Amino acid sequence: MKKWSICLLGTLLLITGCAPDTEEEVVQNDEETEQETSIVPSYQLSEENYKMILPYEPSQARGVIVNQVANRMDIDEMEEGLRRHSKEVYDPSNYFFQEGQYLDEDTVYDWLGRKLTKSQLEEAAQKEINRLEDAKMTVNEEQIRKNLQLGLNPAIPNDENKEDHQENPRYLSHILEQNFLTKNEDNTVNLEGISIGLAMKSVYRYQTETGGPYYYQDISENEMMEQATAIAEKVVQRIRNMEGLENVPIMLAVYREQEQTSPIPGNYVAKTNIAGGKTSLGDWQNIDEQYVLFPSDAGKENYFEDHELVTSFGNEIAKYFPNYVGVVGEGFYINDELRKLTIEIPIEFYGKGEVIGFTQYAYGLVQDMFDNYYDLELKITSSEKVESTVYREAGADTPTVHIFH
Repeated sequence: MKKWSICLLGTLLLITGCAPDTEEEVVQNDEETEQETSIVPSYQLSEENYKMILPYEPSQARGVIVNQVANRMDIDEMEEGLRRHSKEVYDPSNYFFQEGQYLDEDTVYDWLGRKLTKSQLEEAAQKEINRLEDAKMTVNEEQIRKNLQLGLNPAIPNDENKEDHQENPRYLSHILEQNFLTKNEDNTVNLEGISIGLAMKSVYRYQTETGGPYYYQDISENEMMEQATAIAEKVVQRIRNMEGLENVPIMLAVYREQEQTSPIPGNYVAKTNIAGGKTSLGDWQNIDEQYVLFPSDAGKENYFEDHELVTSFGNEIAKYFPNYVGVVGEGFYINDELRKLTIEIPIEFYGKGEVIGFTQYAYGLVQDMFDNYYDLELKITSSEKVESTVYREAGADTPTVHIFH
């Protein structure tokens, strides 16, 4: 497992004639490998973005989330959302960001598995004991059983029994780790905080036989949080037993997934902070945020004015462009206040001039119809690609337009 001791030595010209001469050279000392020289960029995209150590170090559990979380939108939002909530604990002006380097692929898969019943454990343990004895290797039966019993999802007596599935859903889909590093007075940078996201299912999808039909079971938020609390306690205890993480502060958040076919992502519902050296969870802080689809019954019922605005916007476009096929809007709300509205406008274009004319018209509608207290993004698409974008940050007077060639 990697333990970072990073020494900032001075300035580095990353690529001759190309990189800024103010970038900081970084030496990462890894006990398992030779020293690696990297850089910390001197500039941030904005004050809300973390600087990231380069070359970029992928997560040690890279790719696991793609295999475990079914909805692509959940994958993106889980990662971005965890980083967003981490900013309240790890200030981007003081911390560097790095993907998780402690929970590796094997560890995460082991933790995402199911516990074993007593009979399942004995059967699996005996099989492993026989394998080791045949290979004339050392056998530690206690350690074998411990290694086989790492799953955090409930045990299921019979995987082919529907009632067993209903009584023992697989709640936990993924465990996401993010690392945050700071510069010390002695000119070194070390790991000073980690964030952990737990992806929990809102719908359990299962089969009782290979190739058979899928069954679906809704999981209430209360049931999910009860399970998430028990899982979080075990995750924190295991993290504290990892070398290098005994005294590192932990921000832990619970993400509630959407169902597999949902056109919008789920959201984080609770978070807590665990001080360095501590193993017990603090009280959960509720998170009131959600994504809402427009047009939709839920959008119309809960956010009628925004629903009508998106609908009116689509009607205005339809008056002048016969190839228009409708708009799809996605609103992101925090404490019931709209923070970002994303609208995708699919249309069939027959020339670049039509793209420019359509984008110009959409730009004017943005100025006339939409308030500027939230971020607004229009994505104008054809069947082949994104043709243009119109983006306006909250508080800005005019949007930024980009037409792709």
